[in-house]
Amino acid sequence: MLDAIGITNFKAFARQDLALAPFTLLTGLNSSGKSSVLQSLALLRQSFEAGLLDEVDDMGGLLLNGELVELGTGQDVRHDTYVRHEVNSPDDRNIVLSITTEGVPYEWRAEYGREDDLLRLLSRPVRPVSSTSYDLRSLFGRRFQYLKADRIVPAVSYPRSHEAAVRRGFLGARGEHTVNFLRAHQDDSVKAESLCLPEASSTTLLSQTDAWMQRLCPGVNLQAVGIDGTDTVRLSYGFGAGVSASNRYRPTNVGFGLTYALPIVIACLSARPDSLILLENPEAHLHPQGQTWLAYLAAAAVSAGAQVIMETHSDHVLNGLRLRVKQGKLRADSTAVHFFRRKGQSTEVVTPVIADDGTLSDWPTGFFDEWENSLDQLLD
Repeated sequence: MLDAIGITNFKAFARQDLALAPFTLLTGLNSSGKSSVLQSLALLRQSFEAGLLDEVDDMGGLLLNGELVELGTGQDVRHDTYVRHEVNSPDDRNIVLSITTEGVPYEWRAEYGREDDLLRLLSRPVRPVSSTSYDLRSLFGRRFQYLKADRIVPAVSYPRSHEAAVRRGFLGARGEHTVNFLRAHQDDSVKAESLCLPEASSTTLLSQTDAWMQRLCPGVNLQAVGIDGTDTVRLSYGFGAGVSASNRYRPTNVGFGLTYALPIVIACLSARPDSLILLENPEAHLHPQGQTWLAYLAAAAVSAGAQVIMETHSDHVLNGLRLRVKQGKLRADSTAVHFFRRKGQSTEVVTPVIADDGTLSDWPTGFFDEWENSLDQLLD
């Protein structure tokens, strides 16, 4: 479980430390730094997978462009007004990322290079990192998922990669391996009681996926099958069951939001203890009721032992989290809410606290207050 993250001279942040909880919600206006938090974690993961986090000088670094994130070059990621530690210090432009997990801090300091897409590592933690390190396995182990805002869209077919979906258990940063993952693991049991809806026909991944997707679109069911002679798989939707069952429909002929939400549903249902799930805008293209139920699903994944860090613009997602706390489904001290807003060329963060009854300790200006602002004008 990650306890905190520190970011220096990276994108929206001159210097920022953030506490992380089992369920961390990041919200705020556009371009205020929310995605930068998720990208910094994905950048560490990406660099680790490339074998670049345990060596300094020319042998290690932060890999800016890869499978998870494509951030450009040093000039694209360094904060505009970088932190000055000392006058004329050569360290002024360094980009520093740190995490604290199980009370142990880890820090990586990389040299700024304007045109570089591999930022040379100047220092790393004393202890080497690995995917099996107890306190780092959520970030660097097998149970990691990062789903960006630009996820898969309805299509006729999707890639069939055994390496990604089966050996690594990875859905893809855009969720592109989700359909193949569902095909390969549809008969696996969802073991956590918190994740299983009682109306499902069984505890298999496919049955529970159908049940949760029906919270977004009543009556829907899914099929994921391989296409013979190709390296692709096909997803189809149906409605109803038995004699009242519909024909099967391509994703291109069904509501956009279903396919867009599917990777989120699969990521949460496949969560295990020590899983780390990074989610960008899970509410996109969904009706408000569906947005609330995705918050319920993420809370259920946290109850199953996962850690979820979610970026959202939805008050329905926030309220879904608050309701789960009030209902006793999630402990208040297992949540963290961070509200980001621009302040000059940098970003400041306000952290309202959720109480046991679901109320918030603070409601700063700009924090999900547009509905009330509009209502005041309508009633004026």
